[in-house]
Amino acid sequence: MIAHVTRPVDAGSAAPDLPVIEMVHALPGFPQARQFALVELDDAGLLSALQSVDHPDLRFLVVPPHTFFPDYAPVVDDEVVAELGVTSAEEVQLLVILTAGESLAATTANLLAPVLINTSNRRALQVILDDNAFSVSTPLVA
Repeated sequence: MIAHVTRPVDAGSAAPDLPVIEMVHALPGFPQARQFALVELDDAGLLSALQSVDHPDLRFLVVPPHTFFPDYAPVVDDEVVAELGVTSAEEVQLLVILTAGESLAATTANLLAPVLINTSNRRALQVILDDNAFSVSTPLVA
């Protein structure tokens, strides 16, 4: 797992040891943001923010999907594996982006486009899956 920062990222005071995650390709709709830090938002390490290093107002709420979707097993192609420089499945951290609702019951997860992070080289990629079984707005809880 990637080391987490425990405070919001301040672009003006980024420390050299900040665990920066480099997006291989910018997230759709955010071409200006390529460097992020994974910031823990709870003591259990379940809820995190993918916080832009260069644009402090830009962050995405993320969770590891298996807590909420135990059968979620997206398949990615060899091109994705190569772009991330993955050599073993153990070095991949899988996250899904949340859209926060007014309550937990109204919060959704984007299962169609998970974020994969290579924990060895800190390269990441949001993968848009070619699978109609997944949705961009799957309720987080039933």
